[in-house]
Amino acid sequence: MKRNSDLVTFGGKPVTLMGRLVKPGQTAKNFFAVKENLQPFSLSENSNQVRIISVVPSVDTDICAQQTRRFNEEAAALKDIQVITISCDLPFALKRFCAAEGIDSIVTVSDHKDKDFGVKYGLLIEELGLLARAIVVVDKQDVVQYVEVVPEIAEHPDYEKALETAKALI
Repeated sequence: MKRNSDLVTFGGKPVTLMGRLVKPGQTAKNFFAVKENLQPFSLSENSNQVRIISVVPSVDTDICAQQTRRFNEEAAALKDIQVITISCDLPFALKRFCAAEGIDSIVTVSDHKDKDFGVKYGLLIEELGLLARAIVVVDKQDVVQYVEVVPEIAEHPDYEKALETAKALI
């Protein structure tokens, strides 16, 4: 398995990303995760729709919570775009967070069990067992159109660029 250690830092220290980092122009790999209600989720169940995949280490941290709230607010006004937030949080933690924060316009899924998304998209942090902060935009034909991996996990992604890219695909 390929490892990348020069892309992301956590607290200023480099971390190792497992797998091959997804790139624009590639076909989005189908992945399996778990919904808040413990039901299975796969990217393929949302084909023929533009998708923003918002990747966060844990909704129990400030920046991740802000990122999830921001995309939930944006998703309420987005037509024909699905926002999926994925982390390695347990489904119970995602459900609790969404209930407490009124998150109801996005799909939240957990990659905790098999880390299928993290490995397939090259975003699993080997040292922490968490996902790197990133945004992936996938078009209706399942082609990756945008990827941002945030260099320092404690920083925000470029929300506007991701939203602009997704809106242009409708």
